Amino acid sequence: MKKMFSELKTVQLLEELGRFTLFVIDVLRWSFRRPLRPGLFVHHLDHIGVGSIPIILLSGMATGMIMSLQMINVLAFYNSDAFAGAGVGITLARELAPIMTTLMLIGKNGSAITAELGTMRISEQIDAMETMSVSPIQYLVVPRVWACTVAFPILTAMANVVGVAGSYIVSVFFRGVDSAAFQHYLFELVDPQDILAGLIKATVMGFMVSIISCFFGYHVSGGAKAVGDTATRSVVVSSVSILLADYLMATILLQVLP
Repeated sequence: MKKMFSELKTVQLLEELGRFTLFVIDVLRWSFRRPLRPGLFVHHLDHIGVGSIPIILLSGMATGMIMSLQMINVLAFYNSDAFAGAGVGITLARELAPIMTTLMLIGKNGSAITAELGTMRISEQIDAMETMSVSPIQYLVVPRVWACTVAFPILTAMANVVGVAGSYIVSVFFRGVDSAAFQHYLFELVDPQDILAGLIKATVMGFMVSIISCFFGYHVSGGAKAVGDTATRSVVVSSVSILLADYLMATILLQVLP
């Protein structure tokens, strides 16, 4: 019985992966078909990108300040506390800024996308669009996916800037690090390749989060409770997926952009 149950779960997982692969192919196929509807793209870019700026600036600033505080405590033993800005800058650019931005946006926008599409599915609005020969993938999914793909790296760049600013405030004004030394090591050691690697990660993560959120919302079945459960599942799957993807991308990017 246990073996049968395990085999059944494996079949369900493979079926789900197959549906997800077909969904991704559909999204890519409809992305280049007319009408392109740029107005919908701008609307979602405004909602997802501009609407998320305050929370990204706040979390980026707090992350930079906390990291700087911890680094100075360690580096002070070696009389190297001026390197705190460079350490924070590299860590933010390569890892923390894209991960932190993506996790914040999964909670804010990923679950909302799943809930919106799920509500439209159970209220039969998506079925009505199909009846009117309007592709729900092109009208509902494609603009959200590309808006997230564009918005995530822009918001990550903002998190980088405010994180370094937070590090400067803590290092120079609160811990007495020399301002000139802080800036010298920051600009000397933080390479443009570090920033580029982080932005590439954020772009891939934006696509992944949006496509996973849309997939779960698009295939909701049941009532209102199913929408809530699916939104929670979407957040969990998105979070785990981007952490695994981050490890793989870090391994590759360290070879390509050392």
